[in-house]
Amino acid sequence: MQTPIVSNPGILGGTPVVQGTRVPAENVLAEVHGGTSRFEIFCSYPSLPPDGIDACIEWEINGEKTEKNR
Repeated sequence: MQTPIVSNPGILGGTPVVQGTRVPAENVLAEVHGGTSRFEIFCSYPSLPPDGIDACIEWEINGEKTEKNR
């Protein structure tokens, strides 16, 4: 089971984050779209779980990104 992207008003004001972290999904996606390597992303966000990048990409592909930003 993949780590979910969650939104909680008590964590970063409800900004969607990778569960169990304070890493905003949008930040991870910006790095991915900017061409940053997975290695560099994991170095920048050491609390990101091994499937965290894939979780963010799935969240965006499945349209959950736009749903949570409404």
